Amino acid sequence: MNKLRIAVVGAGHLGRIHAKLLGQVDDAELVAVCDPFESARQVAAESLGVRTCADPSEIVDQIDAAVIAAPTDLHCDIAKSLLKAGKHLFVEKPLASDSSDAQRLAMLAAARRLTLQVGHVERFNPAFTSLGDLARDVKYVEAVRASSFPGRCLDVGVVMDLMIHDLDLVLSMTDAPVTSVSSSGLSVISDHEDVAETRIEFACGMVANLKASRISPTPARSMQIFGANGFADIDFGKPSVSVVRPADSVVDRTFDLNAETDNPLRYSGELFQTKLRCETLELEPRNAILDELHDFVISIRSGSAPAVDGAAGARAVAVADKVLQSIQQRSWYSDATTAERGPHALVRESIQMASRRAAQDRRAA
Repeated sequence: MNKLRIAVVGAGHLGRIHAKLLGQVDDAELVAVCDPFESARQVAAESLGVRTCADPSEIVDQIDAAVIAAPTDLHCDIAKSLLKAGKHLFVEKPLASDSSDAQRLAMLAAARRLTLQVGHVERFNPAFTSLGDLARDVKYVEAVRASSFPGRCLDVGVVMDLMIHDLDLVLSMTDAPVTSVSSSGLSVISDHEDVAETRIEFACGMVANLKASRISPTPARSMQIFGANGFADIDFGKPSVSVVRPADSVVDRTFDLNAETDNPLRYSGELFQTKLRCETLELEPRNAILDELHDFVISIRSGSAPAVDGAAGARAVAVADKVLQSIQQRSWYSDATTAERGPHALVRESIQMASRRAAQDRRAA
């Protein structure tokens, strides 16, 4: 059986990573890298020793599948063209820049029985894949994802760039519909929101509080999960997972502190040995991007759905759209004008002026 012939569309930072790793994927052959910029094509040709072209239409008859790592606003047009040509696709996250386009791509792939995988790489992070039953019947999630200013992916804001990872992870924990979204965000140095936070509630009762920033001096990729099967504290960057598993008496609410001890001040040690057992999970080092590329090729050959299929990618974009809509509607003052709403809201006064005014009010009183 011949290897799957795969092209990478987009020769930027992430596209070059995919192109290099495809050489390690069984049953896959990198046949071309496509990018409209000659300088990017030259770097790809020199570093990878592979054919390059400006547009995937030049090699569409010579490939079986493609990895799309182009800017987000180009995902829909490129993916639609390749799906109509009968090609299996791996599309970097987010699937598209808005939910209607994402849904159309998912439906087109399904109608043509083509594999459409979305690059939500944290699904393959060993810190997440190790959770097992801790990721089921989850009631509360808290996550922080922050980076320094990337200088790239500026065609979208931090919600589609970073928060989308945590949105996908949260959505993988429940099939229940979203019942409410309350968000805020601010544009600090780019044309889109650079910091954002949201509270999302689901019909199943699960609540998720997510924060994201791309102007943070301190990077962070953390998540805490609370559910019926215990608590997990995840660091996706290291990666590492610390878990607390409750005893049956804690889960079924029969635990009675007064019956356990007459000195609660000295009970902490016994509590975490017998009732809330703590453990640090042993994680196998993995290359998550390589794993998702393996999953892509296996899905094509077997006809099975990938871990993150088009429907999952479209669902993440749909919820991200709700977050962005909530950010746009956010009023920063009770009597806010149009200019005082959304991520580009004007500030009425500086912190220094507000402090000076407050001090003057106190003296006057």
